[in-house]
Parts: sequence; structure tokens; C-alpha cells
Amino acid sequence: MIRNAGAGSGDARPADLPSHVLAAHRKLLRRRAVAVLTTQIAILLVFLAVWEVAGRRQWIDVLLFSYPSKIARLLAGKLADGSLMPHVWTTVLETGAGFLLGTLLGTALATLIWWSPFLSRVLDPYLVVANSMPKVALGPLFIVGLGPNMGAIIATTLAVTVIITTLVVYASFKEVDDNYVKVVRMFGGTKSQSFRKAILPASIPAIVSTLKVNVGLAWVGVIVGEFLVSKQGLGYLIIYGFQVFNFTLVLGSLVIIAIVATVMYRVVASIEARLNRKP
Repeated sequence: MIRNAGAGSGDARPADLPSHVLAAHRKLLRRRAVAVLTTQIAILLVFLAVWEVAGRRQWIDVLLFSYPSKIARLLAGKLADGSLMPHVWTTVLETGAGFLLGTLLGTALATLIWWSPFLSRVLDPYLVVANSMPKVALGPLFIVGLGPNMGAIIATTLAVTVIITTLVVYASFKEVDDNYVKVVRMFGGTKSQSFRKAILPASIPAIVSTLKVNVGLAWVGVIVGEFLVSKQGLGYLIIYGFQVFNFTLVLGSLVIIAIVATVMYRVVASIEARLNRKP
């Protein structure tokens, strides 16, 4: 209800439009969505076709760049012998844990800072400095402190995701219209109720948008962590491929990362679309 406080401004809302206008608008949106998806698929297919031809005709160095059918054969062989999926599931588990924990901890820290203006002023320079640091460089410290295990990899991921989540979510809290809070206070609401009824609901779109950013950041943290310490995972396969000059394996691992990251991104985008959909 808080987010609809300005609905009486006289502007026509979608529900006020004639049904045939709404139907035409939805049809136009569907056509645009289909056109965008078709173009995206066409670009991908053209890229793969050019890459395949260039590899087969030796226009590129196949040792370094391989080509799609060769990558597909390698991945199919590893799927068939059961050696690929343990690496995939390990990385997906680490990425999912880092992604969720980073979002939750970052949002909790942003809430704490919003709750205490004094703490906000104290922590502001530290957050700015922490955000400017190359967080992945902390990986060796986590490995020494936590041991060469999954905990160190997840900690590296959290170092990448927590600070940016905190800054973005806290900024969204500050940008919420003060009138929303005043409405809650007028009815005797406490600060906690103001947060739950006004600040948090109005900031949900920003939090979900942060999830989309964290998808990429979580993958960066996990892969860097696996570069440093892991004996299993897609990051390990990439390092192993470099060591034995099997760049087809390197590119195949990158393809899997791209596919899984795309699925995660689409899930978050779907959640965002549902939240932003007007009743």
C-alpha cells in the first residue's frame, strides 16, 4: 500500500485503459520480446558458425581457440564417463552459497547502517575503501586462515559480494521517499514498523537488482578461489587445462560457466519481473 501512495495524481493507469488498447499493448510487447530473443539466438548461431568454420579451415590457432564441435565432443565424453558433473556441482554449490550469503549479509549490514545514523557515519569511509580494494587478493589470507577448503572459497566470494550489496541496498534505503515513513509515523508506527512497512517494501526492486549483479560477482569469487585452492570444480578444470595445454577443456569449462550463470541470471530476472508486475 505504501508504494501506491501517489496513485491519485490523475495519470491514467493500465487498469484504466480500454481492454482493446491493453490487448494491443501486450501484443506489441510480446512481438518485441520475440524479436529480441530471435536476434539474440541469431547472433549466437552466427558466432558459433563462424568460429566452427574458422577452426576447421585453420584460420585461427586451433590449439588455443579450438572450435565448437570439438568442445562439444570433449564435454560429451566427460559427461559420458561421469568425470564432469562432480566439478559442475561443486562450483554450483559454492556459487549458490556465496551468492545467497553475500546478498543476505550485505542486506543485513545495510539495514544495520540505516538503523544507526551514527554507525553510518563511522563506517562510511571504511566501506568506500573496502569497495575500492581488489577483494580477490584476499583469497590467500582466507586460505591460510580457514584452510584449503570450500570455506575459503566461499569467504573469497563473500569478500566480493557483501560490500557492493551493502552499498547498493543502503543507497536504496536512503532514496525511499520520506513521506512513506511519515505516513507510518502518523499512525503511531515505530522505527521498526517504518522499516518493515515502508523502507523495505520500497527497496525490494533495488535488492533484486543487486541479485543480478551478485550473480556475476559470485562466479568471479568462486572461480578465483578455485584457482587458488580447489582440487575440484570448474575453476580447477580451467587451471588444469592451462597446465596441460588442453585449451579445449578451458573453453569447455567457460562454456559451462556461461550456461549456468545465464540460468541463474534468468531466474533472478524472472523474480524481478514478478515483483515489478503491477496488480
